[in-house]
Amino acid sequence: MIETKTKSHKTNPVKINYLVDLSIFVAFLVGMNPRLTGMTIHEWLGIAFAAAIVTHLVLHWQWLVATTRRFLGRATRQARLNFIVNALFFINMTVLIFTGLMISESALPALGIQLGEGMAFRQLHTLTGDWALYLLGLHVALHWKWIVSTTKRYVVQPLVRPFRRLRRPQVAQPRPVAEEALS
Repeated sequence: MIETKTKSHKTNPVKINYLVDLSIFVAFLVGMNPRLTGMTIHEWLGIAFAAAIVTHLVLHWQWLVATTRRFLGRATRQARLNFIVNALFFINMTVLIFTGLMISESALPALGIQLGEGMAFRQLHTLTGDWALYLLGLHVALHWKWIVSTTKRYVVQPLVRPFRRLRRPQVAQPRPVAEEALS
């Protein structure tokens, strides 16, 4: 019997975080405008977005616990600001998702769930949607260095790597000999 060695392929948590975060970001931008996507896609993207946020929080749970413990103690201003923005973003997104479910016109009815129409929920959904955009901008700004370095590592470098191999090796040019050495 022939034994084959299989390389144990460890999952890279940074890569997973990056892919989840990128998916959330794209879903948010696409789903942000129901006039562009249509109400049905807007609602289903919102539900998928809620699931992605839960995944995001699970992936960052250790950071949440550690930062919460440090928040009142020895945390840097940057860490405190990050925590406050993330807490506001979480509260805002919770209200946004809840109000979205309360005013659902197609996703929940397709599952056999009918909820009453409420103008207050619709107005609150619009308001929290606008605030979500502002808070997302702050969240991205606070994590910009990580976003850029991770994008370079997992997107740019793999795209450039094959082209580096295709470059011709540089042939060493002979050095010019000084005229004094020739005489």
